[in-house]
Amino acid sequence: MVHKMGLYGEYFKTIKEGKKKVEVRLNDEKRRKIKVDDTIEFVKVPEQNETMKVQVTELRKYETFEAMYKDIAFQYFDCEGWTMEEMVKETYEIYSPEQENQWSTLAITIKYSAQNHFN
Repeated sequence: MVHKMGLYGEYFKTIKEGKKKVEVRLNDEKRRKIKVDDTIEFVKVPEQNETMKVQVTELRKYETFEAMYKDIAFQYFDCEGWTMEEMVKETYEIYSPEQENQWSTLAITIKYSAQNHFN
């Protein structure tokens, strides 16, 4: 199954470069349909001029973003050297604490292959 999701340009680039291996999302209704071995097609936003397909290799659910970041090394988010405070603050610029409380969180481990990349 293919799931389409928007992804900000800076994160799009780091996945494409092989630096970011875990995508952070709310565990909302749309994300609850994702299964291991599914494909995610990321659309670069806001431009929407580039797409990239990745394979889902693992799914991990957490009550909070902080719990996720305590469990998964920052390097997998391409955030090596960041503090926990910076990680949580940056995430709250995308998702609110209210959304986190409502849905909980999902760490999606992905594998990108250049052969799946389309301009």
